[in-house]
Amino acid sequence: MQHVIVVTGASSGFGRLGAEALAKAGHTVYASMRDTAGRNAPVVAQMARFSSEHGVDLRTVELDVLSQASVDAGIAHVIREHGRIDVMVHNAGHMAFGPAEAFTPEQYAELYDINVLGTQRVNRAVLPQMRKQRRGLLAWVSSSSSAGGTPPYLAPYFAAKAAMDSIAVQYARELSSWGIETSIVVPGAFTSGTNHFAHAGRPADEQVLEAYEAGPNAGLGERIQKAFAAIVPPHAAAALVAQALVDIVNAPFGQRPFRVHVDPTQDGADVGFAVLDRLRAEMLHRVGLSELLTPRSY
Repeated sequence: MQHVIVVTGASSGFGRLGAEALAKAGHTVYASMRDTAGRNAPVVAQMARFSSEHGVDLRTVELDVLSQASVDAGIAHVIREHGRIDVMVHNAGHMAFGPAEAFTPEQYAELYDINVLGTQRVNRAVLPQMRKQRRGLLAWVSSSSSAGGTPPYLAPYFAAKAAMDSIAVQYARELSSWGIETSIVVPGAFTSGTNHFAHAGRPADEQVLEAYEAGPNAGLGERIQKAFAAIVPPHAAAALVAQALVDIVNAPFGQRPFRVHVDPTQDGADVGFAVLDRLRAEMLHRVGLSELLTPRSY
């Protein structure tokens, strides 16, 4: 079945790979991003060529998850063209790297805005349409850091992704009765095929950062990045995350997995999340709300 899909943060990394893979799988895909007429204009042109060369339906749409007006306009554009949105892929996000103390509270708030509040803006725009349809899928690109290995110098990012994951779980329960499914993709560490470290934000407090670099933590940041690269096996291509999204979308209603791990480094997130998800499910059983664990078919 062909689906109409919107992917946020699709100008690069998992988002771009996922959008292209979903289009090649036969779906109509809107790769959303900000500044389509400026900084990302070359990406728009590249995706147009990709669509033509591969004979697929990959489109771009202006959508800045930091702006409710931009989100509303982007989602409304898709609905006008198709009358529906079947799948919403929450992928937009940003990483920051450095000592936790050196980030200002405003930087923490900014990362929360991008990684968490951005998904809320999108949901408030797309869910009225999905509830009207009584069918849909929210696919969330989470992070293994939320329940697995958590090395230093990524505290603001880890905190934001953990919050996003928790919100995704709550949405899953609240939307199941509407026939709206939830699937959470949990990537591990990928040091190639994405721009996470290259584009990561850095601490604003240079004085604190210099103190860490001049003290006992001297060189720790570089060691962490090299250590990540060393444990990622050669076959760990970011395209594995894109394929996971394709497999989820192509699965029949009611058979889509709640959580999928794509973690070549095996940092333990699959074990951690198995416990957390089991505890959450058991609580719903205990309070007589088991039906919320299964999406309702209409």
